[in-house]
Amino acid sequence: MSRLGLAAIVVVGGGGVNVARADEKANVTGTWKWTVNLGGQSREMTLKLKQDGDKLTGAMLGRNGEEIQIGDATIANGEVSFTVTRERNGQKFTTKYHGKVIGDTIKGKAEMEREGQTQSREWEAKREK
Repeated sequence: MSRLGLAAIVVVGGGGVNVARADEKANVTGTWKWTVNLGGQSREMTLKLKQDGDKLTGAMLGRNGEEIQIGDATIANGEVSFTVTRERNGQKFTTKYHGKVIGDTIKGKAEMEREGQTQSREWEAKREK
């Protein structure tokens, strides 16, 4: 192989590494929305996130527009994880969210334990512009 051909391979290979690093540095600050189907009814979910380096905070909007602070929030390698604890009729329910950030989309799973059974559903949020 000529030196020119080898140089072209190195340049192309190096470009691929830069793309992977860009995804790892995702910034999730903003307002994210998605729709879930609960009991046959569609409900729009809104999540507000603020990222400061590797620290993640935020809140999910609940019924009547109340903000429910997220807990156990992490962001690393382009993936987010957090919990949301709601209270209904004196009982607390915690949902664990995990997702991969790709541009202005977070796609992942939400898991909740109810009556000793773990229920999960897919979620895909889009950042508002």
